[in-house]
Amino acid sequence: MKSRLKYLALACVLAACSSIKKMPGNNSYQEQHRPQYHFTPPAKWMNDPNGMVYHNGVYHMFYQHYPDSTVWGPMHWGHATSKDLVHWQQQPIALYPDSLGYIFSGSAVIDHKNTSGFGKDGKMPMVAIFTHHNIKGEREKRNDFQYQSIAYSLDEGKTWIKYSGNPVLKNPGIVDFRDPKVSWYEKGQKWIMTLATKDRVTFFSSPNLKDWKKESEFGQSVGAHGGVWECPDLFPLELDGKTYWVLLVSINPGGPNSGSATQYFIGDFDGSKFTPVSTETKWVDWGADNYAGVTWANTGSRKIFLGWMSNWQYAQTVPTQLWRSAMTIPRELSLKTVGSNIYLASMPVAELSEIVSKNSSMQNVELKESLDLSGKFEKFKGQFQLKLESDQIKDYSIVLSNDLGEELVIGYDKRTNQYFVDRSKAGKIAFEKGFGAKHTAPRLSDSEKTNLTLLVDVASVELFADNGLNVMTDIFFPNKNLTKVSIKSADGFTIKNLSYSKVKGIWKEKKW
Repeated sequence: MKSRLKYLALACVLAACSSIKKMPGNNSYQEQHRPQYHFTPPAKWMNDPNGMVYHNGVYHMFYQHYPDSTVWGPMHWGHATSKDLVHWQQQPIALYPDSLGYIFSGSAVIDHKNTSGFGKDGKMPMVAIFTHHNIKGEREKRNDFQYQSIAYSLDEGKTWIKYSGNPVLKNPGIVDFRDPKVSWYEKGQKWIMTLATKDRVTFFSSPNLKDWKKESEFGQSVGAHGGVWECPDLFPLELDGKTYWVLLVSINPGGPNSGSATQYFIGDFDGSKFTPVSTETKWVDWGADNYAGVTWANTGSRKIFLGWMSNWQYAQTVPTQLWRSAMTIPRELSLKTVGSNIYLASMPVAELSEIVSKNSSMQNVELKESLDLSGKFEKFKGQFQLKLESDQIKDYSIVLSNDLGEELVIGYDKRTNQYFVDRSKAGKIAFEKGFGAKHTAPRLSDSEKTNLTLLVDVASVELFADNGLNVMTDIFFPNKNLTKVSIKSADGFTIKNLSYSKVKGIWKEKKW
């Protein structure tokens, strides 16, 4: 997670202004701008997803959390669990700051072979690997104030014991030395740590999660370097019977549409060294609001990704009151080829269908200039799924609006061959000078067909085009929900299938 040198002073000032001390009740989930089917903390500040692991039928999501304010502060690990990746149960805070520092980002694993020796009475430990951030060392302007530590749980993540030998990986003198993502490398019978180390990733290995040795480095001279590298992840994916390794690296600033974003590399990993098949800069999500995303551990060949749905350009100033930030929809990752290129694709997890209503659909619609959908389907409530398919690829715009004249415009520009999300007129934008902008993404597919899925929540849109080859995530803050929907196309084209589905709110649909 991000080193907060330039944010800490602001955070401290703003924290003093926060007078909200009580945890909100159920009605808090009806606040203006509160997402209805995306995860948000009950109250206060949240950023990076951490320690995501699947165990005994339960998905565990830990996250960077400051329980005393709606801006960044001394980091804890919040904790939530789910049986279906859709409905979440809030758990007690898992890890608190201690004498070694704040609890920054990291990962969690199930130590099935009890290599750590933490297991007891046949219970294999859940082990968290995280960065300790020593605020005193930072204030003294030392260059070794971040180091890696571990903690373990023998009761399904309910309680944690920090290892008495922490830190397990000391800092050799790198200011940004953080965000360990650990996984078991079966072929070598060892744990691999993928660590963000300023302008590159460094790989370490261990037989027991306690003793680590350096294996190699990657990335100093490849990829995007507009800001510090952080929150890496390394995992294998199959494509046409061959195993490739995917390396995710978040960067802030330096994203394709300004601020925070996550790039990726595809290549080979031999247990020591990562070798890319291409050094072209590629992005997990071209929108402004998908950052620090990583995958769940212990899910087998299925790779499920989750990102923080915000951007460090404005995360601390967005116009919400009791809480700040949400997570993206969990997404299933896959590899796809376009010509000689291999890309990482992502689509909403199949489990989301549990809250997606039976769709209303229209076939073979001749779109001439404009089509108002507001009266053709059930009334739009500000949270829905819209799918559009055509055997043509033409210019089009999907306009979400309200009776205040506010509008969010999503679409495709054939002349530039770009998808776009324009939130410049979508409501509140004055809180940050760069927020009200149009974001673009080059179309990667070479197909002559249109394939688009939109997931719209009260204050966010997630675009999945060409079966997940292009993804864009943007948040927005209308003064009233955007309940009117129309599709526009200057040239006109035939929509083969157009479907709309309501998406139920997760906070009222299921109680745990």
